[in-house]
Amino acid sequence: MDRDGTIVDEVGYVTHPDQLVLLAGAAEAIARFNTAKVPVLVVSNQAAVAHGLISERELEAIHMRLIALLGSEGARVDGIYYCPHHPEGKIPQYSMACDCRKPAPGLIERAAREHSIALVDSVLIGDALRDLQAGRATGMRTMLVRTGLGLKTLDGRATLPEADWVVGDLAEAAEILNRI
Repeated sequence: MDRDGTIVDEVGYVTHPDQLVLLAGAAEAIARFNTAKVPVLVVSNQAAVAHGLISERELEAIHMRLIALLGSEGARVDGIYYCPHHPEGKIPQYSMACDCRKPAPGLIERAAREHSIALVDSVLIGDALRDLQAGRATGMRTMLVRTGLGLKTLDGRATLPEADWVVGDLAEAAEILNRI
């Protein structure tokens, strides 16, 4: 699943751990996946690194905060994968087009490989079209949440061709996925 707008509030570039605020019901939804023994992997574009707003070390502190917030509510993620690149980045080593920046599938494929996950049996949950496109590129089913950028992504439509489901939030996603 995506991070910003799916698990935590969408605030633009997160540059400090204190900016992370769990969306209502997100930890409970992730805990439901944990109980069902469904691996929960976060795949997230983090261009703030390429733009020089934060270092990878600072991003790791942000992810540790996410792990702590979820843990305090009895939930856990099995892995966090991020793309620090952006073609228009200011930091030369990160200023590039890559295969890991969603909508490219590289980040998802790496996460699946490292966790021995069959993507055809998996669902990508996110709030942006690039999330859905990345999921589709790997053969996954996709779910758009209306949180974060989700309503903007829908742009007044009830659904999108790239989404197998459109749901209100991560809690509703868990409810649906626990039934199938």
